[in-house]
Amino acid sequence: MKRLGLLRHAKSDMDDAAPRDFDRGLNDRGRRGAALIGQHIAGLGIAWEAVIASPAARVRRTLEASGLAVAPQFEERAYLADAPTLIELLRQVEGDPVSVLVAGHNPGLHELLFRLVDPDHETALFARAAEKFPTASFALLELRIDKWADLAPGCGTLVHFARPRDLDPELGPERVG
Repeated sequence: MKRLGLLRHAKSDMDDAAPRDFDRGLNDRGRRGAALIGQHIAGLGIAWEAVIASPAARVRRTLEASGLAVAPQFEERAYLADAPTLIELLRQVEGDPVSVLVAGHNPGLHELLFRLVDPDHETALFARAAEKFPTASFALLELRIDKWADLAPGCGTLVHFARPRDLDPELGPERVG
């Protein structure tokens, strides 16, 4: 059995003057959401033995703001990666750690969730995550595999899902006037 955490970057700063999407940071709401979800993840008591992360500024800032004691491996291919690319990266994890965290972007993380969860294990929790995987959301899957090289569609069960708004209603969807 392996554990896989999926952490979407926090709310990016759309007003950031960065010339490239890759370089955009977080806004205040994003920093608050990242800190809150980081505390929540830490409270689960999981020792993340490997962390695969997109090198984009908003992912780096999310990990920093989260306060999680992790040493990410920034992987160029994780930037805006689709589910097949993320599966390939996970199959190549060295040392066969029990728990791996992936920090990245949508729609890839959301697609990965759909691919890995066994349709026979689609619970109410899965339905909530399937509806939307907003910024700074975290999903935890248990995978019925012995080695990361064996990662395949349908090998997982979603056992935990949290969004910043679940932890603090003020971080819920912004209302337009």
